[in-house]
Amino acid sequence: MIPQLIPLLILQLIWQRRTQSAHHPLCSSSSGLTHEGHTRDVEQVYLRCSQGSLEWLYPTGAIIVNLRPNVVSPAAARLSVCIKPLTNSSGTNLYLDLNGKLRLLLSEQGQAQGKVHCFGIQEGALFIEAVPRLDISRRITAFQYELVSDRLGDAQKPGAPCQPCSDDQMHLAVCTSDFVARGTIKKVNQAEEHSSLSVEISRLYRQKTQIFVSGGVRVRNWTGLIKMPRHCGAKVGEGEFLFMGMVRFGEAWMSCAPRYKDFLRMYQEAQKLGTNLCQVDTD
Repeated sequence: MIPQLIPLLILQLIWQRRTQSAHHPLCSSSSGLTHEGHTRDVEQVYLRCSQGSLEWLYPTGAIIVNLRPNVVSPAAARLSVCIKPLTNSSGTNLYLDLNGKLRLLLSEQGQAQGKVHCFGIQEGALFIEAVPRLDISRRITAFQYELVSDRLGDAQKPGAPCQPCSDDQMHLAVCTSDFVARGTIKKVNQAEEHSSLSVEISRLYRQKTQIFVSGGVRVRNWTGLIKMPRHCGAKVGEGEFLFMGMVRFGEAWMSCAPRYKDFLRMYQEAQKLGTNLCQVDTD
């Protein structure tokens, strides 16, 4: 007799050494997750990390995934959840469950595309329902997730607005972004929903991960790719910019890109008034 396959839920949490904030709530070793095990078809899973992954082997029945920040703050209500399915993810449909009402977020077929999908944390919990099948042995549902600021979550949705950053937003971005770099746009590649900008960096102020690659010991510049909504109309050769944004699922996403001369004006005015939030070497 072949042993009955038991559905397995594997949760991999990414622990980070970073200061906690309302926009980037992090795990603590005592409250990474809670899994309520019982015999009902629908089980509850609670994830309190800013990022991680979920893998469900041999899915049957359904699970409800509650993604909640580990920091209680009014700003937490404005977070977005972004999920990126693995291309071999299958066996389930993903819904948003808000007070018992289900809205389809991602079908089983849609998961194979591996695209990022974002939704507001107030839109509901993830309801993951297995597709009934006689043979579930080869079915695995797997995706990565991240909690992000609402501005970045909206930027990864089709039809996201393209609004210039105000001086206050620009000032905050240069102090809090995952990457800050001065450079030019060399090439723009258009995908179905997003533009991918090939950029050349003359001054690298900060990068959370290796987004920009050095041209060599004797070459004082860097190159890399930055994504942004396609309809924002990025063009090659329009001057020098200060690129700022966040790293999501290993990709750089633009949150603000003022012309460098406009940033310099704002920064110098803030210096005179003594309102700088952080120091930037503009020499």
